[in-house]
Amino acid sequence: MLKLEYLFENYELAREVLAFWEHDEDNLEEMLGYFRISSNAVYPFTREGRVCFLRLAPVGEKAETDVRGELEFIRYLLKEGYPALRPVCSLSGEDMVVADTGFGRYFACVFEKVDGVEISEAGYGREVMYAYGRALGRLHALSSGYVPAVRKQGHKEILEWIRRTLEEYGGCREALTELAAVERELGRLPVTTENYGLVHYDFEPDNVFWDEGKKECSVIDFDDGIYCWYGLDLEQVRDSLAEELEGEQLEKAWRDFQEGYACVYAYPEETRELLPLMRRFVDLRSYAGLIRCISSVTEEEPQWLEALRGKLNGIIEKLEEGFSETCPAAE
Repeated sequence: MLKLEYLFENYELAREVLAFWEHDEDNLEEMLGYFRISSNAVYPFTREGRVCFLRLAPVGEKAETDVRGELEFIRYLLKEGYPALRPVCSLSGEDMVVADTGFGRYFACVFEKVDGVEISEAGYGREVMYAYGRALGRLHALSSGYVPAVRKQGHKEILEWIRRTLEEYGGCREALTELAAVERELGRLPVTTENYGLVHYDFEPDNVFWDEGKKECSVIDFDDGIYCWYGLDLEQVRDSLAEELEGEQLEKAWRDFQEGYACVYAYPEETRELLPLMRRFVDLRSYAGLIRCISSVTEEEPQWLEALRGKLNGIIEKLEEGFSETCPAAE
């Protein structure tokens, strides 16, 4: 998530950067109003009548190699026929622009809107969940054969970033103890082309779209992808489903998803056993990102930002409680 200081809408910035891309002017003011900001600022617009999204991030919030590596991976997936979101080249033919603006330097990309509706809107029936699982299985199959020119960060770089962030922004003692424990356990795991590669990281129901006509899923938001064990993506799906469903409905949806995944890519017991450790790794990365996010203070914060800060502090406290439970010796 971006630092809180970057969560304010900035239509002037969006207009300035959109000058690098072909776009429709007649409905631009209305379309920009549907913006959202989280780990990036995303402003919708139309291009020859087709909905597209301008994605912006201050250069200090992202690594350029990660952005370029993401775009390279998406191009590879599209070449292989995988239904990923499609980047739109700028007027100068680039799929990423480093824009010097009146508001600072930004990484800017544009993507076409994918067809279909979010999995969360399509429901969690067997047909949808099986296709959802197949989509992740195929992604991992393609990732296992992918050789990048620009390599995104891997789990070791993320662990080091977590450590630096905890030290700089005052992470709790339990988080540091948990980090050391998770790093030790990850260090014991085998790394092969079958179990480790470039993962999506956010393969959640709101980033995967079900196209009823094509009977397939399209995938967006590869931004947070890293090199890690494929079990991480599976754990993220399982955790997301557990937030939306419960009881028998959850069990059935998760079972259907796993069946879809396993029909495309190997899903051995060793991968299943990794899921709890992947959750601990993800929680540490989330915690580090959150304490960094709320470190940003703006003058006279509006009510919505105060409420958001309170919500994020609640998530941080819950994560800290979890670290205490997994590392009792740190108490």
